Amino acid sequence: MFGYEEVSRDGHTLDVLTDHGSGLRIMVTRLGAEMVSMARLNPDKSWIGFLYRDGIVQPAKSGWNNHATVMGYYLHRIKNEQTTYRGHPVRGGTHSFLRHKRFGAPKVETGETASLTYRITPDQIDPEEYPFKVALNLVYTLSSTGVRVTFRFQNLEPELAAHVSFGLHPGFACTSLEEARVMMPAGSYVRHFAPGNFLSGEQEQFDFSAGPMPFNKADLPGSFLLELKNVPLPIFLLEDHGSKRHIYLNFSGAPYVTIWSDGNPFICVEPCWGLPDHQEQKPFEQKLGIQEIPAGETLERSFTMSPHLAE
Repeated sequence: MFGYEEVSRDGHTLDVLTDHGSGLRIMVTRLGAEMVSMARLNPDKSWIGFLYRDGIVQPAKSGWNNHATVMGYYLHRIKNEQTTYRGHPVRGGTHSFLRHKRFGAPKVETGETASLTYRITPDQIDPEEYPFKVALNLVYTLSSTGVRVTFRFQNLEPELAAHVSFGLHPGFACTSLEEARVMMPAGSYVRHFAPGNFLSGEQEQFDFSAGPMPFNKADLPGSFLLELKNVPLPIFLLEDHGSKRHIYLNFSGAPYVTIWSDGNPFICVEPCWGLPDHQEQKPFEQKLGIQEIPAGETLERSFTMSPHLAE
């Protein structure tokens, strides 16, 4: 049985969706439609959070201030916070403008699963944030196995194709970086290097036989941008041995994954449909990894997160 409630806390309106049968709960703030908690019910009836600063919406004293940032209509960074899209100026900061938008009440649905659907339409977007008519439905679906996040972009332009890049930036809590490890699936990867947060053009292709990520955790603040070139079963696993929290991430359909931390006790494992600007900037529509939506059509992509408490 699913339950829904609206909660006000520290200046935020939170939508809380709970699966009472499986003991899984999410909280989403209407500021940025950001999930601020994903928690499992412990046998002692306490809630164990899986996100960094899980459920805390007050600003952090230092370091990263978010939980699971929604990124779109572009992600990561654009050079000097400005670019052009078919000659139109586009301006904005890190991970674009969705994180700063106050969304209306979501559409709440319950049945075999339960979902929260947040919507933003072109009239809510400044032309310098994004100049064309593209709407977004962002859907959080809760089931007994986990959370599915779906991006559904609608190109309302009658004649023009539209371009977007997007993804989610979840930071998963861990006891410490030493206690946690990211398990990567087998396959062929391409690492894209981005010194100073912008692509240099340098790439490294490598084959991986599955296991702990082959990167030094001390280098996580620099980000690892990975293209899933040929990864037949793209299921990543974040294990935190200190707290016995495990989370499986099914990135089927996601072309890129970013792994990052600022050194605090969390690791971000982010599905991405796009990459940041090159150091030698290209027009928006030529950004590496940009997704194209034909005129009048819809682009839908999703991924799942399955949190578990080990015995």
